[in-house]
Amino acid sequence: MLKLDGKTLQYDKAFVHDGMQYPSNWLRLTSLKEKQAIGIVEVADPVVGVYDQRFYWGVDKPKQLNDEPALDEDGKETGETSTGLKTLWKAKQAEIASSLLTPSDWRVVKAAEVTDYAVSSQWLTYRAAVRTVCNARQAEIDACKDVPALKELLFGAATIDRQKTDSEGKGIVDDNGVAVIETVANPAIATAWPTPIK
Repeated sequence: MLKLDGKTLQYDKAFVHDGMQYPSNWLRLTSLKEKQAIGIVEVADPVVGVYDQRFYWGVDKPKQLNDEPALDEDGKETGETSTGLKTLWKAKQAEIASSLLTPSDWRVVKAAEVTDYAVSSQWLTYRAAVRTVCNARQAEIDACKDVPALKELLFGAATIDRQKTDSEGKGIVDDNGVAVIETVANPAIATAWPTPIK
């Protein structure tokens, strides 16, 4: 972006500087050297805040975490509920569990309908594990105190780097006084789904 005397200049828009009127096409038709001669400087565009739309309305504007009573324009409760992120993400866990169980549902149905067929223990164990993990993930979502914790729980990196500690919990440093870093499993992420049976 171009600036002159601290003001941003726009291409195809006339401007005045030191009592002189510059036409709207002047910025396009002049060289950088000519622009610099009157004091115009080129400045990097400001970084527009990046945010995850699943969790935020804008930069540093988190969405509602918990279910709350819906309010009208006057601030009075409408009798309805405004759904929070926790409810939405818990429902998503149920959808994931369903998608993991669906391919083997026919086995359970067949076992219920055919007397000489039994679902293998491997499939029963897997199906129970999916339900257990779904419940665990929903409980972990409920335990989140804020939106950043919820986002980290669901989409955080599998491993993190941290300073290695000794048996007393004190940080370890090398001979040069630099912290010794270790890579460990991220304790803030959700319980992993069981690996599907092939």
